[in-house]
Amino acid sequence: MQKEEAKWALGLMSGTSLDGIDATLIKTDGEYISEFGPWLTLPFDEAMLKILREAVHGRGDMLVAEQAITLKHAEAVKALLKQADMSHKDVHVIGFHGQTVSHRPQEHITWQIGNGALLAEKTGIDVVCDFRRRDMAAGGEGAPLVPLYHAALARRMELPIAVLNIGGIANVTWIGRSESAATELMDLDILAFDTGPGNVMLNEWILKMTGQDYDRDGKLALAGKADKALFEKMLQDVYFLRTPPKSLDRNHFAFDMVAGLSAENGAATLTEFAAGAVEKGAGYFPLPAKQWFVSGGGRHNPALMQALRHRFLQVYPVESLGWIGDALEAQAFAFLAVRSLKRLPLSVPTTTGALRAVTGGAFYRA
Repeated sequence: MQKEEAKWALGLMSGTSLDGIDATLIKTDGEYISEFGPWLTLPFDEAMLKILREAVHGRGDMLVAEQAITLKHAEAVKALLKQADMSHKDVHVIGFHGQTVSHRPQEHITWQIGNGALLAEKTGIDVVCDFRRRDMAAGGEGAPLVPLYHAALARRMELPIAVLNIGGIANVTWIGRSESAATELMDLDILAFDTGPGNVMLNEWILKMTGQDYDRDGKLALAGKADKALFEKMLQDVYFLRTPPKSLDRNHFAFDMVAGLSAENGAATLTEFAAGAVEKGAGYFPLPAKQWFVSGGGRHNPALMQALRHRFLQVYPVESLGWIGDALEAQAFAFLAVRSLKRLPLSVPTTTGALRAVTGGAFYRA
């Protein structure tokens, strides 16, 4: 593909941590990223959070929730365009992930609420959404979908490496090289899967015990003592025995597994559990990763980063590579939207378990 084909794409991501909408711009042809644009996070207010918390637990009016989350995404788009001093005419496409309210991969069911037609109407920009269901139709688990973007960024690095995204659920992309000189995206060796809970159990525990949204600076976990017997028991869950690729529903584990512990000890235990789940996952890598690079909200938690470094030593935030950790997933869906328009694969068998390389996404013209 010609580099001059690269166009601005806008990516939107609202993850399972429910901390807000990440919006960003990248210039891409669906193979290479030629320029990174600005990004922002639009936090959810309490009213929006209440709607989403009801939705992800299967309660409330899903149509109301879908309309509300879509309008909030439109607000994020307009704020980002203003920040970038761009108009809707400057953007080729929006990649709109939506908000996951249910993900049951072994039943081939996934549900991301978000009205692509409404977003296209409100923004004046073509929209690609509903990224996951086409992969599931081809026998995949519909997640994770960021690995091809990770590989596009890392293709010229010394491999193998692991890119660990710690959102509500943590997922890892192992990237190796099938041939010493291979740099084409589809020629790289890629293995990806959800390792287990990232922030979701910890955040819910903190909310219950302190009323805060998350363990700011890891202070509670660092002040507590992990119950080793308990988190090792938690690591015996059947999920960790499944061979990757695999993905996880946010409600598979419940934070009340640490009920009876103090706020501090519960936070420490859930933090060690999240890190221990990553360690379990690393046992499936074809070769050990030389370095680990961490994105997502979890990289801001010193307690969690300390627990990971205890296990892997060479662990760094993705900013050490010049990447933008808070924007990485949103960038990925901008990249995937362009690939979708070109009918290029969004997933491969070793990232989701699909029977073949699969494109996907639903298109709504503005």
